[in-house]
Amino acid sequence: MPVVKDFFIALSNNKFMNESAKKMGPALGANKVVAGVDIDSTIDTVERLNMKGISCTLDNLGEFVTSRQEALEAQQNIVEIMRRNYNANIDAHVSIKLTQLGLNIDREFAYQNTREILLKAHEYGNTFVNIDAEKYEDLVGTTEIVDKLKGEFKNVGTVIQAYLFDAMNIMDKYNDVRLRLVKGAYKEAPHIAFQTKEEIDKNYIALIEKRLLTAKAFTSIATHDHNVINHVKQFVKDHNISRDSFEFQMLYGFRTDYAYQIANEGYNFCMYVPFGEDWFGYFMRRLAERPQNINLMLLDIFSEKNKGKIAIGASVLAGLTLLGIGGIAKGKKK
Repeated sequence: MPVVKDFFIALSNNKFMNESAKKMGPALGANKVVAGVDIDSTIDTVERLNMKGISCTLDNLGEFVTSRQEALEAQQNIVEIMRRNYNANIDAHVSIKLTQLGLNIDREFAYQNTREILLKAHEYGNTFVNIDAEKYEDLVGTTEIVDKLKGEFKNVGTVIQAYLFDAMNIMDKYNDVRLRLVKGAYKEAPHIAFQTKEEIDKNYIALIEKRLLTAKAFTSIATHDHNVINHVKQFVKDHNISRDSFEFQMLYGFRTDYAYQIANEGYNFCMYVPFGEDWFGYFMRRLAERPQNINLMLLDIFSEKNKGKIAIGASVLAGLTLLGIGGIAKGKKK
């Protein structure tokens, strides 16, 4: 459903919708996939997952950072969650986005912000800090900062997006750096990225296999795709690859029972746990990846407790209605 995917990606990039959603608090089903708006509720979630044998990586959600003050506040929030994690003695690290730390304001400013986080991470048990991948337009800035940091810190890693044509070359560059391998969550141009599921899946498998065979650092395989997961299980068995060299990773709120099953089988497992007020853009990107999760949104919109949150729900539903009408019209033309 490419049109539906494009629609949700567009919503994720809409500043007005994001700001409106922030004022209302998690709705539209987002409370199913966002751990909470504050640190306390997030730590409670991590503790419950830890009891299931699952570690966590925490994402302090944030969109449309346009000032140095906002970037500094984001940095302070990340440092605070690391401090609280350390004091609570929970099994969790952090995932950060450089745009939230000022990448699009000033690259050197973003680098210094990120370096400060890593210095603080060393104080808090040498907490691992993962630098998330974002849109292709931010790739050069992201890799430049990662390259500078990896020479000074051992507790930093980043993400490779399989839909990029250049993903293999980028991955090879970081053979000795901890990486998360993902399919990719943004919409990129045909001259930059693969456009079909079949092409992306093929490249994703190729990346995983090469990484597991050659890497000198830990690997996170982030997917909900049981076909990929089963392939990896068989691949590591066939090639006698240690389970200690990798983990499976999923998003909080998706395929939870399956996550528990994999952890119970003795594989390292990590849950990507987002939290904070800026939930809307994150949730829209998740719907873009899996439009069938719209049912979560609809159930929440029409629940009794969310009568005061219909405004955003109505906007989304109106858009979906237009998409449906457009699809019907397109079908009649054929």
